[in-house]
Amino acid sequence: MSLSARSISFSLLAATSISAIGGCGKQDVPYQPQPAPSVKATLPAVPNVPTTPVKIGDAYSVWGASYYLRSRVHRASIAGQTITVEGYINKTNLPDAPECAVHKGGKADPEDCKPAIPTFWVADTREAQEKDAIPVLGWASNYAQIFDAIKEIDEKGDEDAKPQDTFWGVQIPVPLPSPGAKVRVTGRYATTFIGSSTGTEANPIMGILTYQKIDYLEQAPELVTLPGVKRKPKDEDK
Repeated sequence: MSLSARSISFSLLAATSISAIGGCGKQDVPYQPQPAPSVKATLPAVPNVPTTPVKIGDAYSVWGASYYLRSRVHRASIAGQTITVEGYINKTNLPDAPECAVHKGGKADPEDCKPAIPTFWVADTREAQEKDAIPVLGWASNYAQIFDAIKEIDEKGDEDAKPQDTFWGVQIPVPLPSPGAKVRVTGRYATTFIGSSTGTEANPIMGILTYQKIDYLEQAPELVTLPGVKRKPKDEDK
């Protein structure tokens, strides 16, 4: 047998052996379709995105001002600046004044009397909680100033009364800030108030508005007063 013939025979034998080995191997398992998994993915709830606008005309909303104050991008444009905020007075601390602080001006509080600074809060809605409101300070230094202001307002009426705070030299708002009124309040907006004689007031979340002026868009349903001080009804002013 020639060399070429032997090579061809060997190749045929090798191919036959490989085919035989492959034929004796394990057959492929046919594909069996499987149903889709029944496990449902759990997704977090859609967050409540505030719908209140940042500004109402040229004034800030309460949410808008506080958002800008906390924002790294917008903070410089509002912190320490004079702004106007529009909203509703939803609280004042006049009814919480301690008895020791309710008296005529010119008389000192007892040494152990530690009243808070007269404050009112402005929110985007009348029903908002204090934590969602901006406190306004700087419109009255103590409750004695408000005591005298009430007497002047009730004697002269809202149109003629111009009560002055003798310590801070500011005109006390007329009418006095009362819950339910819709207002536009202008003042310096920051996280602190330094006018207190008892130390610095701070609110890093909502900020503090240091009062300059107030405009009433809607009057409050009731007159505010101090504990033990009776107000003259509006219809008696005429």
